[in-house]
Amino acid sequence: MNIITAQEHQAASKSGVLELANDVDPRTLDLSGVTRIDLQFPAFTDGRAYSQAFLLRRRLAFEGELRATGDVLIDQLVQMKRTGIDVAVLKDGVDASAAQRQLDRYAGFYQGSAVETKPIFAKSA
Repeated sequence: MNIITAQEHQAASKSGVLELANDVDPRTLDLSGVTRIDLQFPAFTDGRAYSQAFLLRRRLAFEGELRATGDVLIDQLVQMKRTGIDVAVLKDGVDASAAQRQLDRYAGFYQGSAVETKPIFAKSA
């Protein structure tokens, strides 16, 4: 997972980008030509964007970039990554090195995820 600042997010190109409100069902969208989807986390207690990310990755096979924006907390990064989010936009004042340490803390998982669908015990040695 990439971790970027709000300034880097604002400076990025908007070509091929879909900003998805967290109350929209991704299954109703035409994703032709979309290379990046910005998922909205309006509050850390609102997890609807996790469901959107999972649907986009697993059911719709979206292979472009999924970017978490809004109220992104460091302790949510691991779950964001496991649901298929590629990039997290940190709010101003959040230490990127602390965010990276949180991601590095977990080297692997027993269960499958939206990205790695096979559980660890089902993978060949």
